[in-house]
Amino acid sequence: IYGGTFTLFNETLPQFGIQVRFVDAEDPQNFATAADENTRAFFCETVSNPALEVTDLESIANLAHENGLPVIVDSTFSTPYLCRPFEFGCDIVVSSMTKWVGGHGSGIAGIIVDKGGFPWGAGKHPIFDKADESYGGMRWGHDLPEALAPLSYILRARTVPLRNTGGCLSPDNAWIITQGIETLSLRMERHCENSMAVALHLKDHPSVAWVRYPGLPEDPQYEKAQKYLSGKGGSVVVFGIKSDDAKEAGKQFIDNLTLLLHVANVGDARSLAIHPASTTHSQLSEEQLNDAGIPPDMVRLSIGIESAKDIKADIDQALAKAVQI
Repeated sequence: IYGGTFTLFNETLPQFGIQVRFVDAEDPQNFATAADENTRAFFCETVSNPALEVTDLESIANLAHENGLPVIVDSTFSTPYLCRPFEFGCDIVVSSMTKWVGGHGSGIAGIIVDKGGFPWGAGKHPIFDKADESYGGMRWGHDLPEALAPLSYILRARTVPLRNTGGCLSPDNAWIITQGIETLSLRMERHCENSMAVALHLKDHPSVAWVRYPGLPEDPQYEKAQKYLSGKGGSVVVFGIKSDDAKEAGKQFIDNLTLLLHVANVGDARSLAIHPASTTHSQLSEEQLNDAGIPPDMVRLSIGIESAKDIKADIDQALAKAVQI
């Protein structure tokens, strides 16, 4: 799971009395096992960051609905071009628009998309059953006109927390993201094409210990990628370097790149690289890193839309210097 999301769930939400239970999403049944009468939702990512586990959305959605619960899914790593979670039963999609959707790392934005139709007034979510005095005593799960009732979640999100807390997208960022959306399909095709080329290159590289990319037929996530990622593998590749000190080799690799940028972002038109254990996920303990599928030697590559030949050449020269340590 993304490091910022982990911190939100593990540190911030408990301060407000909200407990989040973490489960291994590789087995969807773990969600149902961890649920009890106080559970309000299941949350997952279409593709986990940075472990690249493709989530079985349909199975998780079925289990959630059997328990009267909605599924909230972060689709940042797949984008709507590769995966449309609503088609697999999910109820709410959240996504960082700063990444592939915007495409250039120049605008900061996030989005909530409500499928509509989840029965929020069925008793599992008291906030939709109680009168909202800030909105004329409205019971959001009960009092809306029939035509608007399926939209109770997103209507409340817009008229209560958004209005009252001010988490509103600026016009400039909205314009930047809109420009990016117009080229999403073209960019994703190139992202995926380049990522496959890089993954194949690393797979046979003598200085690489292992490589993970859901588009590779031998990858453990390949079958799910065929179903949930439109038969593609996405645009992130992770790998480890052969070295007696793999963690240090990973850092040296990052420091010696010239074309690929050392940036914590992903989904840029430019290729980016980072060593998660010492940067984006540095707040996690060693045990938490292992649980999240992030070995200390992991290097994450967000492959851009440059020439695949140039990307591979930069990786090769940085690897050559990294293995000399």
